[in-house]
Amino acid sequence: MQQTSPASLFSLDGKSALVVGATGALGSAAARALAAAGANITLTGSNSETLSALAQEIQSYGVEVSYFVGRPENEEAVTRMLEHATQKHPLDILVCASGTAVVKPIAQMSPEEFDRVMDANVKQSWLVSREASKVMTEQGRGGKIILVSSVRAQFATAAGTSAYGTSKAAVNMLTRSLAVELGPHNICVNAIAPTVFRSALTSWLFEPEAADKRADVLSRIPLGRLGEPEDFNGIFMFLASAASNLVTGEVINIDGGFSCN
Repeated sequence: MQQTSPASLFSLDGKSALVVGATGALGSAAARALAAAGANITLTGSNSETLSALAQEIQSYGVEVSYFVGRPENEEAVTRMLEHATQKHPLDILVCASGTAVVKPIAQMSPEEFDRVMDANVKQSWLVSREASKVMTEQGRGGKIILVSSVRAQFATAAGTSAYGTSKAAVNMLTRSLAVELGPHNICVNAIAPTVFRSALTSWLFEPEAADKRADVLSRIPLGRLGEPEDFNGIFMFLASAASNLVTGEVINIDGGFSCN
């Protein structure tokens, strides 16, 4: 019996991935990591210039790259997104890194703001997972779906995350529900739950004037630092590859030990 090299378990040669929300810090990190492992990539996002620049960058890995301008805001948009992603290749991997946050005390948050967070983080994750799972099931070759949660789904805060934390808790249950439902089709569904990491939304926390707030956050993180987008490369490669073929329904904390403290 031929044995498989452990290192080859992380190879994505011959696989194809759709990265939704590729213009964000997490989505772009996922795209780079999966391309470096050999996957062909379809990028989606709302900024065509950013998508074009990222596509040119990751073509240097020798993989095929295309991009689709748009967000998974409704069924029609998601259908067109998946049609674009499967024009040349089957769909093996979905990374849904699209989302938003509104952080306000509940007394100051409008119903419209709450709905916007729930729509972007929950409904859109559900819509794109639904369409991707249809494609993967019809292909009959299994697949990997990776959603993005947050440690704020598990730990409450007085900072005003009643919408954001609630939406990410829903993503956790969506992950587990889809893992059970899609397991018979050999589709693994997992989520990552980051702590605070550097992005357009959190860049202020890394500035000198935010030292006190940053120190408060760091006091809960045993490793003593905030996250960088590159910290997620390994987990994306693991969850997208054969290395995680028996892992499904998991929400994996990438948080420097925050959830232990």
